[in-house]
Amino acid sequence: MASLKPSLVIAGLCFATALPVLADEPRPNIVLIVADDLGWADLGCYGSKFHRTPHLDQLAAGSRRFTQAYAASPVCSPTRAAILTGKHPARLHLTDWLPGRADQPSQKLLRPKILQHLPLEEITLAESLKAAGYTTASIGKWHLGSNEFGPTHHGFDLNIAGNDSGSPLTYLGPFSREGRSLPGLEDAPAGQYLTDRLTTEAERFIDANKSRPFFLYLSHFAVHLPMVAKAELIAKYPKWDGVPHGRQENPIYAAMLESLDDGVGRIVAKLKDSGLTERTIFIFTSDNGGLAVIEQANTPATSNAPLREGKGFLYEGGIRVPLLVRWPGVIAPGVEKTPVWAADFFPTVMALVGATQPASLDGMSLVSLWKDGQPIPDRSLYWHYPHYSNQGGRPGGALRDGDWKLLEDYQTGRRELFNVERDPGESNNLTDVEPRRVDAMAAKLAAWRTEVGAQMPTLNPAFLPNPQAKDGTITLPASSAEVHGVMLRYEPLPHKNTLGYWVRADDWASWDFEVDRPGQFDVEALVGCGNGSGGSDVEFRVGDQTLKLTVPVTGGFQNFESQRLGRVTLDRPGRLRLEVRAKAKPGPAVMDLRQITLRPIATGNE
Repeated sequence: MASLKPSLVIAGLCFATALPVLADEPRPNIVLIVADDLGWADLGCYGSKFHRTPHLDQLAAGSRRFTQAYAASPVCSPTRAAILTGKHPARLHLTDWLPGRADQPSQKLLRPKILQHLPLEEITLAESLKAAGYTTASIGKWHLGSNEFGPTHHGFDLNIAGNDSGSPLTYLGPFSREGRSLPGLEDAPAGQYLTDRLTTEAERFIDANKSRPFFLYLSHFAVHLPMVAKAELIAKYPKWDGVPHGRQENPIYAAMLESLDDGVGRIVAKLKDSGLTERTIFIFTSDNGGLAVIEQANTPATSNAPLREGKGFLYEGGIRVPLLVRWPGVIAPGVEKTPVWAADFFPTVMALVGATQPASLDGMSLVSLWKDGQPIPDRSLYWHYPHYSNQGGRPGGALRDGDWKLLEDYQTGRRELFNVERDPGESNNLTDVEPRRVDAMAAKLAAWRTEVGAQMPTLNPAFLPNPQAKDGTITLPASSAEVHGVMLRYEPLPHKNTLGYWVRADDWASWDFEVDRPGQFDVEALVGCGNGSGGSDVEFRVGDQTLKLTVPVTGGFQNFESQRLGRVTLDRPGRLRLEVRAKAKPGPAVMDLRQITLRPIATGNE
C-alpha cells in the first residue's frame, strides 16, 4: 500500500535580497519543457548543421544558453526524478529507467533493487509551487510510476498523457495499444501526431490559466523511440541508406525534432499572444543525451559529436544536454559555460518566484547565475549508474570537479580521467599523468556514495561470459572485452563497434568465455588498420598457446578484414581467457579489433 503524502513543510528560506519578485508583483509563470533523448548537439544553436530547429534557435537568441548543462543520469526516469525533487537519483534509490533492464547471464554484476516509482514522501516542485498558489499541469511523459504514484499524487492539478510508459504507446492517434490509452487523450483521432497533440493540450492549459500563476511541465515523448514522424517532414531531409557514418543523418529523427521545434514555437507564440512573455520563466532541456547506437529500426537516431558516446553512457554524450532559460528583463541572454545539472531547477525556480522550498536539496539555486551571470560557489557534480544500459553502458560512477572528470567502471574498477574543458570529447585519459588527482577524486566519489546511501551492484553468481554456441563456435565481440591500460577502449558507435584508440603498446584486452565442448578451433580476428599504422606485432594467448599476427593495413581503422590467426586446442570444459597484447608498435596505433571468432574443427577434417 502506498504511504500517504505528507503535508508540505516550510523548511527553508529564500532571502528577500535574492528574490526578483516583489511582494506586490504577480508571481511569474513557469514553463518547463523536457525533451526525451535529445542530444546536446542536436539543435542549430548548439551547432547542428543537419537538423532544422528555427524556433528553438530563436528562443536561444533571447535566452541564457548553457553549454555545460547536465542530466542527472544517462537515462530518463532518474533525471526526471531529480528535476521534480531537487535530489540526486542515488539518494532516491531510483537510478535506472523504470522498470529497468532485467539482469542477464552476460553481466558480471547484478543491478541493485531500485524503487519503481517516485516516493510519495518526496516533496516535488509541483507541490511546492501549488502551496505557493500556482495551478500545475503535467502534460506528456511521466515514467515515474502510475495510478497512486502518478502526477496528480505529486502535486499536479492536471495530468495529460502521463503514466508509467517510457516510450509512447504510439506516435499516431488513437494513442492506445493492447487495451491501454494515454490518460486524457482517449478522444484522439486516427493519424493525429502525438507531439502536436501534447502541444495543443499545453496551449489549452495556458488559455485556461492565463489570469493566475501556473506551472506547466510539458514533458514530450519526442524524440524517443520508436522512430515515427510525419511523412511530409521526412521528405524535407536527404535520404539515408541506413548505414551509420558517425554523423547526424537520420531523416526520421530530424523530422521528429522538427515537430518538437514547431511545438516549442507554438508555446512561445501562445505566451506572446496572451501577454505572458514577460511574466513567464521558460526552461527547455532534455533528460539525457541522444541515442547514438543501433537499438531499434531506423537507428542510430543521432550523433553527439564532438562529445563521446550517447544515451546509456556516463561519457559527455550521454549526460550533457541542451539548456535554454528565458525570462525577459530578468534573466540576461547570453552563453553560459558554468556546469549545472537537473536538480538545480527546483531550488532555482523556488527562489525566482519568491517561495519557500524543502530543506536538504542536492541542487543549488542558480538565481545569481541566471540573472546576472555571477559565479556560483564551487561544487562537484556526481553521477551514479549501477546498471547495464540497453545501449551498452556498464555500471559506473562519475565525478566532475572543476574542469576535471573522473569515471569509474564498477565491473572492472578501471578509472579514466579527463580535462573536459580542454578535451570535451574525452579522448585523452590522464590517469597516468595525474595519479594523485585520480586517487583524490576516487576517494571523494566513494565518500559521496556513502553519504547519499548509493546502492551498488553485486557479483552475479550465474555470470556466463561469451558462451559457446550450439554449433560450437565461440564469438568474442569487442563489446564484451575488458580493457587494461590507459587509452585502449571499446567504441560502441555503430560505424565503429570496435576496440580502438590502441595507441599504447602496453595496453591490452582480455575476454573470458565458457567452453562446454572442448576440441580444436580455428581462430580468426576482424581487424582494421589505417595507413601509416601497419606492422604491429600482436599476440593472441589462450593459456600457454600463442598465436601471432603482424597487423596489415586494411585501408582504414573501420575497414575491417578477417585475419586467420591459426589453431588452438581447448582441452577442457569450463571458463577460459583469451588475451591480446601488442609486442611491437611501429606506427601511431596498433589496430582496431572488432571481434575474435573460434570455430570448431570437425574430427577428421584436418
